[in-house]
Amino acid sequence: MILDQFRLNGRVALVTGAAQGLGQGYARALAEAGADIVALDLADVTETGNAVTALGRRFYSVQCNLREASVNDLNEIVNEIVTQLGRLDILVNNAGIIRRAPAIEFSEKDWDDVIQINLKAVFFLSQAAARVMMKQGRGKIINIASMLSFQGGILVPSYTSSKSAVAGLTRALANEWAKYNINVNAIAPGYMATANTAPLRADPVRNQAILDRIPAGRWGMPEDLYGIVVFLASDASNYMHGAIVPVDGGWLAR
Repeated sequence: MILDQFRLNGRVALVTGAAQGLGQGYARALAEAGADIVALDLADVTETGNAVTALGRRFYSVQCNLREASVNDLNEIVNEIVTQLGRLDILVNNAGIIRRAPAIEFSEKDWDDVIQINLKAVFFLSQAAARVMMKQGRGKIINIASMLSFQGGILVPSYTSSKSAVAGLTRALANEWAKYNINVNAIAPGYMATANTAPLRADPVRNQAILDRIPAGRWGMPEDLYGIVVFLASDASNYMHGAIVPVDGGWLAR
């Protein structure tokens, strides 16, 4: 039956940035589909853990500051997950930060911090996960891109650069790893009601300008991404490789 292809029973999913917002939503959705969850975050993940265990799934947390994590640290985290839970089937590279300033004034620190978390950590965590997935004979890596994987934005040069690179990296890894039955795809959320967009939503002019362009007429919510993350994590997407899937209320179609 087709619905059986969406079930994730017995699989282990690592979600970065899972303490709140979209990351918590991804973790909840995957758990509802049957997966056990590993939450990686610097912040407290108790709320996410309670939601996962209430669904009868296993939950494991890893505290990590991706801004300071070395490549060796990321490899050790993946090894720890496999030791504790026996396997790793799904990786959702959700953790990300944004820094806003005019490009002419943008600091080296704001550039480096964003690129470290949004791009470097994504690549090396994917690399570590792929080594495990190759041994297992299959795996799903889901990167989180952005509308700024397609557009330039304003006042966010490092974020736009990182998310454009995430789209390219998704395609590059898909080309290399498809032969190992590892699917690498990305979700590109539109304008979502999260902490990252709080300054935009608090600005009446910018908020209204954004809403005027979204055909759906509203900001997205974590629940709007439940279906796509389960699909990309499941057998239903086994023939998808290197796709960047917008979930944007129609923003890019405008």
